[in-house]
Amino acid sequence: MQRRDAVQVLAVAPLAAAFRWAPESVREASALARTAVARGAPYEPKHFTAHEWETVRLLVDLIIPKDERSGSATDAGVPEFIDFMVGDDADLETPIRGGLAWLDHECDNRYGKTLVASSDTDRTALLDDIAWPKKAKREHSAGVAFFNSFRDLTASGFFSSKLGVQDLRYIGNTFVSEWKGCPPEALAKLGVTYGE
Repeated sequence: MQRRDAVQVLAVAPLAAAFRWAPESVREASALARTAVARGAPYEPKHFTAHEWETVRLLVDLIIPKDERSGSATDAGVPEFIDFMVGDDADLETPIRGGLAWLDHECDNRYGKTLVASSDTDRTALLDDIAWPKKAKREHSAGVAFFNSFRDLTASGFFSSKLGVQDLRYIGNTFVSEWKGCPPEALAKLGVTYGE
C-alpha cells in the first residue's frame, strides 16, 4: 500500500464503527472457514496483502489466544472467516484495511516498527490504549472504532466455528433417545410441578 493510499484509508478508519454483517453471511463465512481449515493447505487470502494477512492472523490471536480450554482464533479459521466477510461486504474492506494501516502507523510512531514486528509488550500497550473506549484518548478514536469492530468480527468468527461452539460447551443439537422431563431440582428452583 502506498503512503498516499494509507493516508486516505486512515481518514476513513473511523467508519469502522459501522461494521455490520448479516447472520446468513456469518453462517456462510463460518462454513467456508471450516472447509479451509479442514483442507490443511495454506490459505491464500483474497482481500489482503501478505503483510495485512500476517497482521490479521496476529491480531485475531491476540484477541482470542489458545488456552487450556480451546484453540486460538487462527485454529478456528477466523482469518479465513474475515477474508470471506470482506469479500462478501464491500463496505468492510476499507475500514478493516484502514484499521490495520492505523495500527502499523501508530506502532511506527511509537516504536519505529509495524505491529507484527513490535514486541509483545509494545503490542499490548497499544491495544490497551484502544481496547476500552471510555478510557481511550481522543486522538485514538479511529483505532478504538476499528479495534472494537474487529474484535466483534473476530468473536463472531470464533464462536460460530466448530471450535468456538465446543469452547462454549454448547450441547444443543444432540440426539436425546428418551426425554424424562425437566430435572426435579430445576422444577423446584422454578417453583413449578408437572400437573397430574
